[in-house]
Amino acid sequence: MPVPKIVIDTNVFVSALRSQHGASYKLVLLVGSGKFEVSLSAPLVFEYEDAGKRLVGRKSGLKPSDIDDILDYVCSVAHRKTVYYLWRPFLQDPKDDMVLELAVAAGSDIIVTYNKNDFCGVEQFGVRVMTAQEFLLEIGELP
Repeated sequence: MPVPKIVIDTNVFVSALRSQHGASYKLVLLVGSGKFEVSLSAPLVFEYEDAGKRLVGRKSGLKPSDIDDILDYVCSVAHRKTVYYLWRPFLQDPKDDMVLELAVAAGSDIIVTYNKNDFCGVEQFGVRVMTAQEFLLEIGELP
């Protein structure tokens, strides 16, 4: 069976940084495990960095260098893709369009997000939308 290709929405990445409990944290821990392939673009990495560094000093226990280290690792194991075309506007939020464009350009199967309603209609691009928990269940990482 082929390894699923996914794009992780920023809200899942931030959720993993906020708490060591839950599906988003487990998903981020599994990045680079070979159980799935993560795709990234430069704009998405910058969004992860911006959102992650806003957590610094907010009872998260994270330092800016922690965010940098996590992003360095994710970037080192992810499939990096440059998006040469834009589907905008397709979704209501341009940041969601950026995630969709990456998923299409990278040939990803799934967008992992907690805002599933924000991605209505993406199935016409051959992309499914799942929460972190749904995805982990599908790949057998949750009982």
